[in-house]
Amino acid sequence: MTGLAMLSNALTRLDEAARHLTVDQEVLEKLRFPKETLSSRLTIRMDDGSRRSFVAWRCRYDDTRGPTKGGIRFHPASTVDEVATLAFWMTFKCAVMNLPYGGGKGAVQVDPRGLSRTELERLSRAYVQAFASMIGPDRDIPAPDVYTNSMIMGWMADEYSSMVHQPSPAVITGKPIPLGGSLGRDDATARGGYYLLKHLETELGLASSAKRVVVQGFGNAGVHIANLLHADGYKIVGISDSRGAIHAADGLDPHAVLEAKNAQGSVVAFAEQGRAVSLSPDELLSIDCDVLVPAALEDQIHSGNADLIRAKVLLELANGPVTKEADAILAAKGIVVLPDILANAGGVTVSYFEWVQNRQGYYWTVEEVHQRLRSIMEAEGRHVWNIQQEKKVTMRTAAYVHALRRLSDAIAAHGTQDYFNN
Repeated sequence: MTGLAMLSNALTRLDEAARHLTVDQEVLEKLRFPKETLSSRLTIRMDDGSRRSFVAWRCRYDDTRGPTKGGIRFHPASTVDEVATLAFWMTFKCAVMNLPYGGGKGAVQVDPRGLSRTELERLSRAYVQAFASMIGPDRDIPAPDVYTNSMIMGWMADEYSSMVHQPSPAVITGKPIPLGGSLGRDDATARGGYYLLKHLETELGLASSAKRVVVQGFGNAGVHIANLLHADGYKIVGISDSRGAIHAADGLDPHAVLEAKNAQGSVVAFAEQGRAVSLSPDELLSIDCDVLVPAALEDQIHSGNADLIRAKVLLELANGPVTKEADAILAAKGIVVLPDILANAGGVTVSYFEWVQNRQGYYWTVEEVHQRLRSIMEAEGRHVWNIQQEKKVTMRTAAYVHALRRLSDAIAAHGTQDYFNN
């Protein structure tokens, strides 16, 4: 799906949520368009002495509820419309979790796997130089996303601090622990989804089931959710990455699968050892299971494969993994989708914790981080579940209703046409 189509689809979620609330049209008008988007060309010196330039963007979608917050991805297929869509989702994700943030996002159109580590550092610092006027601890706070990590965030925070002539750790989250990162940030996205799933286990019909799990995407979020669920007694029966998929009806040890992937570059190596069966991506989706975890990229579940899915529950740890058309198919099949703006919000929530700790200069234990994350995930998950029950809508629509109510209240607090005319 093109970036423009992604944005158009995202806006249909807004319209659907508005059908279930009394919302001033000025609120919808404000939320249909990003507040500001900046593009730039990042030109860096390569290791061979040549120069190359890469197109980059930063979007601040809406800052009514606070400074914008959102990751920076390095990906060759990134587009400006994709960045705007991701910033839109972040706006609603922060509102769902009641964080004092708006939504933002950034990207560089590059395949980082083709860069050396020194070239990657130059590119990361060039990004901050280009967007320094846009980001800031009280304006726009980036974080890691696809193909970026804590090391890159550390370079970016250091570059910003150099430019403003003072240490500014709160400008970026997802940093290395010695540079002001938060304990518990490494597995926060997966842990938040895990807490949500556990909290709603009974309502989802999982409390007494076999609890078989398929994980689509074995990057950071996929690895951590597999480990968390495996340790809790769930049976991981399928795992995929960008190069293939594997299945074992008796269950997979995610630690052993990760070892094989790290050694040979793909989870398929585990099957080649005779310890699982190799599958195609669509065959993975058709595995009979209780929970399917999309933890890869956007639009992985679409009208062409949604009917294959045999799970009871989808736990969306990726951003936008299910298209609008696939949503309708899954709903008709009675499959409950725990939507991305709720299910994967553990990442931005612990990023918020990191920002708070940076600003106050006092750092929490990992147990405190986990307890605070669990409390928020359970409270907001319960709110969304109750809205879904009350309004007889999908969990996705309920999450957008929950977020839109908060965004509407904040926007209307500045005054609307009705206020000024009366």
